[in-house]
Amino acid sequence: MFRPLSATRRVWVALLATTLLAGYSLAQGSHPRVKLATTAGDIIIELYPDKAPKTVENFLQYVRDKHYDGLIFHRVIDNFMIQGGGFDTHFRQKMTRSPIALEASESLARGGPGNTIATVAMARTNDPDSATSQFFINIRDNDNLDPNPRSPGYTVFGKVVGGFETVGKIKSTPTGPGGPFPRDVPQTPVVINSATIVK
Repeated sequence: MFRPLSATRRVWVALLATTLLAGYSLAQGSHPRVKLATTAGDIIIELYPDKAPKTVENFLQYVRDKHYDGLIFHRVIDNFMIQGGGFDTHFRQKMTRSPIALEASESLARGGPGNTIATVAMARTNDPDSATSQFFINIRDNDNLDPNPRSPGYTVFGKVVGGFETVGKIKSTPTGPGGPFPRDVPQTPVVINSATIVK
């Protein structure tokens, strides 16, 4: 069970909300949204099909297939990001479809956001075209995850527009070893009970 938000967490949530509202330029109602109902609370993610169409469709198909239901946030690094969408509570990796091509540069060229606070991006291996179902939410501005001379970057395909308190709870939960991972695993599992398209 999660404790009530501390003063520090309340400040973080307020700052996050302010940042989002200040940078939110897309017209409401013009982009699909997905609700992640988690054991820590709900998170609402707005998607950008006009910026990263293949990545958004890939994510939405996993949502339609109920792929995320019962999976956990298995990697949480405070002041960096929270990652989920691949493993269940027993650390069994769920089967996925074929990987998709990276759209990081194309999305930025279309005016999409980089890896700034509260944006949602696809996780991948060292192979740029290896993203499947795993995603992460940026907890701060992570400019180093954008395309640069040393890296092809990570595709941003959405942004958290609701459930900032939930993100704050997850990012601040104590972590340690779990399953095959030596660190960064929430010691109280954070489970995605369901992922649904809400508009």
